[in-house]
Amino acid sequence: MKRIYLLRHAKSSWDDASLPDHDRPLAPRGRRAAEAIAQHMQDNDIEPELVLCSTARRARETLEGIEPALGGSAIEFEDDLYAASARALLARLRDVPDTIGSVLLIAHNPGMQDLALELARPSPTVDELAEKYPTAALATLETSASTWRELGPYGAELVGLVRPRDLT
Repeated sequence: MKRIYLLRHAKSSWDDASLPDHDRPLAPRGRRAAEAIAQHMQDNDIEPELVLCSTARRARETLEGIEPALGGSAIEFEDDLYAASARALLARLRDVPDTIGSVLLIAHNPGMQDLALELARPSPTVDELAEKYPTAALATLETSASTWRELGPYGAELVGLVRPRDLT
């Protein structure tokens, strides 16, 4: 079994319109949301073996916010995760070594939402996710696949969807 955690970066700030999109920081609300998700992760023993994080500032700052929950997770920052499509995100997951059992992906919409919807079998929770994948929402998918290469459409179960508003 493989477990996939999809964390959309937390709410970013638009205060400085001169900043390139890649360089936008988290808003105060985003920092609070990342801390709430970190607490949820700690409370539920969510500690992925590998974290793949976009190099965008808001994604890196989201990672900083949840880092207390990560323990010994290996962390990789990847330029290609910035604004990546579902297809690109899936290709990256398929390249994860099979010795890794769980991966946390921190990236951006619409790619994250599209990836979750592509991987997850239909369910009421998937319907909720189809309506909106809020910032700092954490989706948890499980697949019985023994290799990452086997990941494909409707090959996983969406076993959890936690939004920051659910935690306050």
